[in-house]
Amino acid sequence: GQSSEHHDLVILHGRVIDPETGFDGIANVGITGGIIRVISSAPITGKQIIDGTGLVVTPGFIDILSYDPNPIGAWNKIADGVTTALAMHGGSANPDAWYAHHTRNRPPVNFGASFFHTEARHQLGLSRYQPANARHIRQLTAFAEHALRRGALGISISPEYIPGATGDEILPLMHLAKQYDVPVFFHARYSDMEEPGTNLDALNEIIAYARTSGAAVHIEHLNSTGGTFSMPQSLGMLEQARQDGLDITACTYPYAFWATYLNSARFDRGWQTRFRISFGDLQLGGSSERLTEQSFRKYRGMGKLAVAYAIPEDDVVGALQSPLVMIGSDAILERGFNNHPRASGTFARTLGVYVRERGVLSLMDAVAKMTILPARRLELRSEAMRRKGRLSAGADADITIFDYDKVLDRATVEHPEYQSTGIEYVIVHGQIVKDPAGLRRSTRPGRPIRNRLEPDPLVPATRMVTGQ
Repeated sequence: GQSSEHHDLVILHGRVIDPETGFDGIANVGITGGIIRVISSAPITGKQIIDGTGLVVTPGFIDILSYDPNPIGAWNKIADGVTTALAMHGGSANPDAWYAHHTRNRPPVNFGASFFHTEARHQLGLSRYQPANARHIRQLTAFAEHALRRGALGISISPEYIPGATGDEILPLMHLAKQYDVPVFFHARYSDMEEPGTNLDALNEIIAYARTSGAAVHIEHLNSTGGTFSMPQSLGMLEQARQDGLDITACTYPYAFWATYLNSARFDRGWQTRFRISFGDLQLGGSSERLTEQSFRKYRGMGKLAVAYAIPEDDVVGALQSPLVMIGSDAILERGFNNHPRASGTFARTLGVYVRERGVLSLMDAVAKMTILPARRLELRSEAMRRKGRLSAGADADITIFDYDKVLDRATVEHPEYQSTGIEYVIVHGQIVKDPAGLRRSTRPGRPIRNRLEPDPLVPATRMVTGQ
C-alpha cells in the first residue's frame, strides 16, 4: 500500500540503480531530512516532486581523485554528477586549516582530503630530489599522525614527483596508515616502460610496501602512471597481489591523454623517450596551442599545465574493465582554465562514451566504479562514507539523475570549462543543486567528510614535532 509518510522530496518512476545490492528497476524514492527513507514500487507523496520517468537514478558520484573544491571547479563537478569530491591526490599537510577554509566557502559538493606528504616535505625544506634523514622522517611521520588525528582521510605519496623519497621515508607512513585503518594513495614512481625504472618496478615497490606494512593502498590514475604501455601486465600484478590477500585498488580516467605541470619531475630529461612523444604531442591546457621546443621552455618556466597525447586507447579500456579499478578524475577546474578536460567531463564521459557508445562497461559496473567502490575504499575509518555510494533506506540523499540517452562530456583540451550534458538533477543531502534549468548556485549543502577523530584506545599518542 501507499506509504503514509509525506516526504520532503520524492523521485517518482525513475530507473533506480543501487550498485551495493545490484537493484536495477523502476521505483520511487522518498527523502526526508537529507536521508533516503524509502525506495518502493508503491506510490509515495512529497512536498517536492521530481518526475524521474525515462531517467536513471543512481547514488551521487564520488570523485575519489579530485582536488580542493574551489568555487569554480566544484560547480563543474556538480554538472558532471559528482556529489562528493575528495582531494586524495594531494590534500593538505594541515587538515585543520584545509577543512576550515573550504567549510567557510560552502561548496555545493561534499569534500575531504588526505595528508599531503609532498607539502609536509616542502615545509621541512626538502627538495624533490633530496632523501629525508632520520630526523626528517620522524617529523614527517608525526605530521602525518597529527593529520590523521584531525580527520585526514588517508595519506597521499607521489614518488614520481618526489624522486628523493625512499622506502626508509615511506614505510613508517605505511605502518601509520595501517595503525589508523586508512589507505595510502600513490602516484607511482614510474610512468613508462623504459629502463631503468619501469611501471612494473613502480608497482612492485608499492606492492612490497603493502606486503610489509599490511596497509591498504590505492594506485592513482593507472592509465597514466604504472599502467601506460603495460596495462595487461600491470593489472595482472595487482590482481595477483589481491589474491595474495593485499588490499589494493586503483582508479582511472576515461581519456587517452594525460596532463601535468611542465616544471614537474615528470618532464625531467628524457621524457620524449619515456613517453614516446615529442614537443608537438603536448598541448597547453585551455588553449589550442601545440608546443615547440621554445614554447616548452617558456611554459616550463611559468609552471603551466600541458596535456600529453601519450596513452594507448587499449590501456584506457583495459583499466576501465578491471574490477579493481574505479573512476577518478585527477582534476578540478581552476581559474584561468589551464586544465585537462577530465576536470569537467570524467563521469559523463565514462557513461556516454564507454558505456553507451562503445559498450566497454555495463551501466551497473560503471555506476559501481563511481559510487560504491570509492565509498568502500574509505569507509573503514570514515563513518560518513558508509552512508555514501548507496541508494537504499538510511543512506545520505546524495543522488544523481541522468538521461542515459543524452549523458555526455562536452569539455575539450581547448575548453576544459565546458560542462557535461544529460545530468538532469543532482541532489546533495536532500537538496537539489542542479535541475534541468541549470545549477542552483545559492544552494550549497556540501559537508566536510573526515575520518572519525577519536583515536583508537590502543594507539599511543605521538607528540606533534615542530621545528625545521
